[in-house]
Amino acid sequence: MRPEELRALLEDIRAGATSPDDAVSALRRLPIEDLGFAQLDTHRELRQGLPEAIYAASKTSKQVVAIARRLVQTTTSPVLATRVPEATASALLEAFPEAAHHHDASLVVLRAATPKSITGTVTVVCAGTSDVPVAQEAAQTATALGVEVREITDVGVAGLHRLLSVQSRLHETDVVIVVAGMEGALASLVGGIAAAPVIAVPTSVGYGASFEGLAALLAMLNSCAAGITVTNIDNGFGAALAAYRILRGRS
Repeated sequence: MRPEELRALLEDIRAGATSPDDAVSALRRLPIEDLGFAQLDTHRELRQGLPEAIYAASKTSKQVVAIARRLVQTTTSPVLATRVPEATASALLEAFPEAAHHHDASLVVLRAATPKSITGTVTVVCAGTSDVPVAQEAAQTATALGVEVREITDVGVAGLHRLLSVQSRLHETDVVIVVAGMEGALASLVGGIAAAPVIAVPTSVGYGASFEGLAALLAMLNSCAAGITVTNIDNGFGAALAAYRILRGRS
């Protein structure tokens, strides 16, 4: 049930157009829609302000399109598909011509929020060019949710002067998302500069001893810069949602 549908139902009760018993019957519907291969959480938008996102990896194109159709039909907020293979992206664009495919982020935005509909800014700081896909997942997700996003790219600690030259931008934002692989040290450095909440995203970028991002994850979890929040490896989407929740909670 959409928020506006619940509001309309309550208005009908107040106006006498709907009886309390009829309203109870309407609300008895389980907040789940069974598609046979998926159980859609149709009340998540009502509870949290956003419908569930579609994690497209390991799903067939047909399954992703079917889920997308129901989410677009039963919700009014942004609808996103993450980790979308190229074949699935093509199927989504065929079914939803107005959708936007962000190739670097492996993200398809089926419906976006009004630009800058959330008060505040998020700055996505990327350590190296190899980290760009994860950084773009964070940036494009936050943008689709109506957040104003600023980006700082290729400022890893191997060239410390690069970050120091733009540190003023870290003082002019409300949330910072730091995306870094290798040893993940950039998160500690930004955490020691910025006053805003810092969300660190370790990436699987690095040579063998990086253990596909585990080294960066542990470094970020053990950061000496107090108060840093850390997502799972390569989880730019999760970082964007965390930033969105921070900003939405302040509104």
